[in-house]
Amino acid sequence: MATPTFNQLLEAGCHFGHLKRKWNPAMAPYIFMERNGIHIIDLYKTAAKIDEAAQALRQIAKSGKKVLFVATKKQAKEAIANKAKEINMPYVIERWPGGMLTNFPTIRKAVKKMTSIDKMLKDGTFDNLSKREKLQITRQRAKLEKNLGSIADLGRLPSALFVVDVMKEHIAVAEANRLGIPVFAIVDTNSNPEDIDYVIPANDDASKSIEVILDAVCGAMAEGLEERKVEKIDAPEDKEENDAPAAGKRRRVRRNDERAAAPAETVEVKEEVTEAE
Repeated sequence: MATPTFNQLLEAGCHFGHLKRKWNPAMAPYIFMERNGIHIIDLYKTAAKIDEAAQALRQIAKSGKKVLFVATKKQAKEAIANKAKEINMPYVIERWPGGMLTNFPTIRKAVKKMTSIDKMLKDGTFDNLSKREKLQITRQRAKLEKNLGSIADLGRLPSALFVVDVMKEHIAVAEANRLGIPVFAIVDTNSNPEDIDYVIPANDDASKSIEVILDAVCGAMAEGLEERKVEKIDAPEDKEENDAPAAGKRRRVRRNDERAAAPAETVEVKEEVTEAE
């Protein structure tokens, strides 16, 4: 995993904040200076926060859990979709479905509906429907695909959220906070970082700025997934090595049990002989 350097962040324009009059005072610790009425973000702190977030996301990926990427703004949509697909993670780039986390079972029903339509298309049931029914189902499938297609494989609540622009995605952040799901986010100078668990102070409006940060965190997650694969391959060998001593231990326990049982039988025999006399 390679954390972007100061110069890389600078070239991507990560340091440009919003106008001073639009700032959120809670972002003061991450602001380096003001120039021409615009706040400049401290890129040394940005680099440190990217590294911190990347390490945490790497561990989540290594443990086999899912991270939901959320970005519905135009500048971030394509980057989020491409990077999330590369590491096989769910993402939302259209409108955030209200209650997606807090009312997750209902969302899962909608996803299952989409799956059942796909099944109809495959087994030939769809061909037996009337023209009007086909049109209705096709439209419904397209709508579900647009809003939920990217989370079709999300069988349970995600272990974390990665958000671009916490102001625009405030509903997603609020739902995650309510359920205690950690939130990783690119936070600009006009946003409130207090509801975010892992703050990455940076320009959330420039596509280059978003991409350089996504490269770092998704690269770390890819490493975590690779480590998980390696551990799975090594696990059976370790199990075989551990099974042999365990089997020997079980045999020793049986022998000990037999020895412990022998004196008890002798005592019973002696008692019977004594009674007979």
